[in-house]
Amino acid sequence: MSDAGALFLPDPPPARLAGAAGGEPRLQPAGPREWRVSGDWTLLALRGRYDEFRQRIAAAMADAGDALWDLRELGQLDTAGALTLWQGWGHRTPARLLWLPEHVTLFAQFLQPGALPRQKPGLRPGLAHAGTALLGFTRQALDIVALTGRLLLDVGHVLRHPSLIGWREISANIFRTGAQALPITALVGFLVGLTLSYLISKQLKTYGADIFVINILGLAVLRELGPLLAAIIVAGRSGSAMTAQIGVMRVTQELDALSVMGISHTVRLVLPKVVALAVALPLVALWTSALMLAGGMAAAGAQLKLDATTFLHTLPGVVQPANLWLGWTKSMLFGGLIALLACHFGLRIKPNTESLGQGVTASVVTAITLVIVVDAVFAVLFSNVGI
Repeated sequence: MSDAGALFLPDPPPARLAGAAGGEPRLQPAGPREWRVSGDWTLLALRGRYDEFRQRIAAAMADAGDALWDLRELGQLDTAGALTLWQGWGHRTPARLLWLPEHVTLFAQFLQPGALPRQKPGLRPGLAHAGTALLGFTRQALDIVALTGRLLLDVGHVLRHPSLIGWREISANIFRTGAQALPITALVGFLVGLTLSYLISKQLKTYGADIFVINILGLAVLRELGPLLAAIIVAGRSGSAMTAQIGVMRVTQELDALSVMGISHTVRLVLPKVVALAVALPLVALWTSALMLAGGMAAAGAQLKLDATTFLHTLPGVVQPANLWLGWTKSMLFGGLIALLACHFGLRIKPNTESLGQGVTASVVTAITLVIVVDAVFAVLFSNVGI
C-alpha cells in the first residue's frame, strides 16, 4: 500500500523499547495536531469499546483532517483493531501517518476492491423480512407440489405393479399412528367432551333447554371437534415421529444409500406413510369422537340429570348421517396431508442435528396450521350439508 503522507519506520522509537507498548488500548493527543495510538488494539482488548474508539477517531479526523497519526507505539494489532482505526478514519489512510512495516499487511486488505462493500440502500428491515418469509413460503409450497406430483406418478406405477406395494410398511405405520395413539386420544377426548358439555349444560339450564345439549354435542363432536382434535394430536405425535425418522435417515446417509440402490424415496418411505395415516386417522377420529361423547354424557348426567339411555336414543335422530361422513372424509384428508408434510420436511433436513430439530418443529407447526385452515374451508363450503 502506498500513500504520499504515510511513513514506514522499520525500527520502533525509544519509548516502545522502554516497554510503553502493550496493555489497554489508548488514543492520546501528542501535540496540537498529532495523535498517538498505543496499547493493544486486538479483538479481546477492544471488546465492547469498538463504537467508543471509532467515534473518538472520527471526531479527531473531523477536527483536524491533516493531523499526524503515530502508530509506532502499538503493542499488538489484529484485524479487529485495524478495522476500528480504518472505519474511524473514514475508510482511508490519514494524510500524515507513522507506522511500522508489520502494519502494512493488516491495512492493505481494506484497500482491495470489494473488501469492505458499502451497504446499498434497500428495503426497510420489516419489508425485507416479509419478502424473505414470502419467498421461503413460495419455495416450500412448490416443493410440496412437486412431492405430491412424484407421489401421484409413483402411485400409478405401483398400481400397475402391485408387487411394489409395501404392505408391511403400511401395516406397521397404521399400528404406530393408529393403535398406539388410542390411549392419549381417549384421555384428551374424554376430558374435552366433559368440559364442553359442562359449559354448554350450564348455559342451557338457564333457559330450560336441557335436551338441546345432545344436538350441540353430537353435531360439534362428530362433524368438527372429533376429527380436528384427533388430527392435531396425531400431527404432534405421529407427524413429528415421521419427520424425525426420515431426518435421521438423512443424517446417517441411509437416504443416499437408497438412491444409490435405485430405490425411490416416495415409493419406499412417503407412500406407505401417507396411505397408512389416511386409513388410520378416520378410525382414530371416530374413537376420539366416541370418547368425547362419553365425557359429554357424563357431564350432562351430572349437570342436567340426563341418563345415558336418553342421550344415546336421541343422538341418532338429531345428527344426520351426512355429518358423520363429512367428518370421516375430512379425517382422511387430514391424515394424508399430515403424512405428506411430515415426509416433505423430513426429506429437506440437512445432515446435521440442528437442522433435524428445526425440521421437526416446522413439520408439526405447519401440519397443525394447515389442518385448522382446511377444516375452516370445509366448514364454509359444507355449511348447509347435514343440518
